[in-house]
Amino acid sequence: MSAAASRPIVLVADPLAAAAIDVLAADFEVRNVDGTDRAALLEAIVDVDAVIVRSATTIDAQAVLAAGRLRVVARAGIGLDNVDVAAATARGVLVVNAPTSNIVSAAEHAMALLLAVARNVAAADASLKAGEWRRSAFTGVELADKTVGIVGLGRIGVLVAQRLAGFGVRLLAYDPYVTVARAAQVGAELGSLADVLAQSDFVTIHLPKTPETIGLIGAEELAAAKPGLRIINAARGGLIDEAALADAVRSGQVAGAGIDVFATEPCTDSPLFALPGVVVTPHLGASTSEAQDKAGIAVARSIRLALQGEFVPDAVNVQAGGPVVDEVRPALGLVEKLGRVFTALAAGVAASVGVEVRGEVAEFDVRVLQLAALKGIFNSIVEEPVTFVNAPLLAKERGVDVGLSTYAESEDYRSLITVRGVLPSGESISVSGTLSGPKHNEKITEVSGFDVDLRATGHLVFFRYRDRPGVVGTIGADLGSADINIVGAQVSRPRADGEALMVLQIESPLPPEVLNRISAAIGATYARSVDLDDERDRTDRR
Repeated sequence: MSAAASRPIVLVADPLAAAAIDVLAADFEVRNVDGTDRAALLEAIVDVDAVIVRSATTIDAQAVLAAGRLRVVARAGIGLDNVDVAAATARGVLVVNAPTSNIVSAAEHAMALLLAVARNVAAADASLKAGEWRRSAFTGVELADKTVGIVGLGRIGVLVAQRLAGFGVRLLAYDPYVTVARAAQVGAELGSLADVLAQSDFVTIHLPKTPETIGLIGAEELAAAKPGLRIINAARGGLIDEAALADAVRSGQVAGAGIDVFATEPCTDSPLFALPGVVVTPHLGASTSEAQDKAGIAVARSIRLALQGEFVPDAVNVQAGGPVVDEVRPALGLVEKLGRVFTALAAGVAASVGVEVRGEVAEFDVRVLQLAALKGIFNSIVEEPVTFVNAPLLAKERGVDVGLSTYAESEDYRSLITVRGVLPSGESISVSGTLSGPKHNEKITEVSGFDVDLRATGHLVFFRYRDRPGVVGTIGADLGSADINIVGAQVSRPRADGEALMVLQIESPLPPEVLNRISAAIGATYARSVDLDDERDRTDRR
């Protein structure tokens, strides 16, 4: 098979920025399909490793099942309404999006709608272009000294608040997941949804679409709102009951609305379209060249990381608990290597595995380290690629109990991480490591109770045996006869019974027959070999 043919395949199902295609083309085979053509999509997705969509293409359970090799679904935008995340997760498929790519564009579009509604821009434009000069018919209102309510004080809501600050408005906010102090930081008073609607002259919505937010503002809420309210929705369709909003505009309870999103899209027929004071746009919140470039490039980079087996910051279905902070991220590679050493030592699947995190790093959310350990543990056990998504599924399928514990204190290191497990036989195995120095050098510090101090890199060989004269010479001679150079060697003997652990770092892989021969010659309790530089290492377990 040629190098080109063996490259991972990325399917682009919706139009994508040229800059994003350039990021992908360097390492992957890029294919295109019209994702709105369902039959063509299901045919094209069969043998791809990743698929990129925007809002037009739907990746549902049927599409996920049709894609036998699929590892990543990427949505070049914020929302995931068109991706069945649960179906992807069940298949171990990573789902990524670009959560910050269009936040500036979305905030600016909300402001554009708000100002257009306040000053009747769209209606005045249409009238003048029709040959009319009707200044008095389009008298608007100022923003200055008005009260503006922001429903949803997330990233976009905060950007809108910052932009409104220059207009001299009073800001109210509703967000059940935001504290009073956080709202105060952007100059907003926090209140209930009812309070915000009752007091605001303008309301702009910036919430995700969830079962709890669908239909959040309906006939009852609009009836209780301040008369003459102008309402903006550039977030997600369905958050406002569109029929109820149309009724409220007709009655005069709502003076105007700016709507960019609809419950069903594409939407070309709505009772809102014929109403004066209503400005509508066809879901243009992210439709700027800058946002499209940012979204495409962001998901292209995420795909690159995912297909290389790395952690993806923008993954939405990884059970990491939340964003991985800079203090935790450097430990991901180390813990994955600890997991790989653990599997080499265990020579099989453990009955239970626990990750212990001690010291400074334990102050943070370290749930992702449990995933990293599982990723390393199963890397050399299963044939399919192991990801941060399917690692917990692999553990569950094999009946492996998984735990995580944290401790504020670490006696010998600023931070120490241990992967500890119990085999079906009842034997306990552990391997510990730490990061040292400003470059975060990865070090293994302990193996099943034996203290060591070695870099977590390269070809490692572990011999456990009863210590006696001549063992080091026997091992050295056998490796020399196999033309294998020893880079480093350590012997640890903490036990009174004379049991020792020798760890070798060698320049090249150790053939199984050489490992077996040395093991027999020294009467080793076990002999294990692992290559920490090979992502798909199949550890030798003798």
